[in-house]
Amino acid sequence: MIESSLQSEPVLMPAGSPAGRTAGRTIRSVAAYTALTSLLFLPPMFVFVPAALIHCGLRNGRRAAWLTLVLAVPIAGMLMLQPAQGATAIDVKMGYAYFMGLVVAVAVPALMVLPMVERRDSFGRVLVAALIASVGGLALTEIAMQLFAHFSPYSLHAAQAAEMAKAMLTNNPKMPTTGSAATFAKTLASVALFCLPGFLLMDIVMVFVLSLVMVGRIVAWRQFVETRTLPDSAPYLFRNFSLPEWLAVAFIASGLSPLAHGMLQKVGANVLAVVVFLYLVQGLAIFRSLLAAIGAGFVGVLFAYGTLAVLAFTGLSPLLLTVAGLFDSFFDFRHFNRKDHSDESHSD
Repeated sequence: MIESSLQSEPVLMPAGSPAGRTAGRTIRSVAAYTALTSLLFLPPMFVFVPAALIHCGLRNGRRAAWLTLVLAVPIAGMLMLQPAQGATAIDVKMGYAYFMGLVVAVAVPALMVLPMVERRDSFGRVLVAALIASVGGLALTEIAMQLFAHFSPYSLHAAQAAEMAKAMLTNNPKMPTTGSAATFAKTLASVALFCLPGFLLMDIVMVFVLSLVMVGRIVAWRQFVETRTLPDSAPYLFRNFSLPEWLAVAFIASGLSPLAHGMLQKVGANVLAVVVFLYLVQGLAIFRSLLAAIGAGFVGVLFAYGTLAVLAFTGLSPLLLTVAGLFDSFFDFRHFNRKDHSDESHSD
């Protein structure tokens, strides 16, 4: 599913391809992307690391993009791995684990899906492929830290999350202490801790969603500046986000996780949490496409999202959006808009 060939001929950009660039211009571009990527590793800008690397690959080729990452990693490491005053040994190890996770679970997967972006594969396919690669990156981080530093980033993260959940349940004056509401809150906290890996992957999902949307916008803007025309299609507009149909199989299979036991149950529950979140994101994309289809202006969009946010407190809007995302492959809610609507006047 994930192609990692280092061929260097991009096909997405309408202009500025490596074939038409001098060596000096390419070197200057790679240097600029290296500096940019190094700075983007710093929080909270790391969400755009994939965007920088993918766009570098589209402009300069895949080899140049990999070279950019190789050069950016040591620079970013010098910026991020300076131990703060009073930092403990655990803090230092966690810092190294965090940085390694960014490299192998965010930056490397971005370059692994670069060939898919060049081919203009669908938003959903690119995202799922990047997510699968990220799972491998997180596992590699955990294994490497345990082997070489005798430290488990996941165990520490889980312990910190458990402490936070306990503090919220016991120290929050608004939290009920008895009755069904208290039982529900405790059950919800237990489920959140059980599905902690899934929540980590949800963060990575948002990183790639934001980066792919930014790449799509930059490509469209660049083509408009150079040719005064918009792309014939815009697969990385958020409203065009559509998951592969086979993901429904993963939803059904992981939905049987309560019937399993041990590690199988935990894996199934985490897969289910991530898949449900992906369908929620797809539901938001459907909602965005409907707003674009009816030509909602700024005030209308603001009102619509405000209403959605208010309903989120009741749990109604997340439920409806997730159901819409799940059944989109059957009912094709965007059938009148999906093929040729690429109005760039609406911001995603």
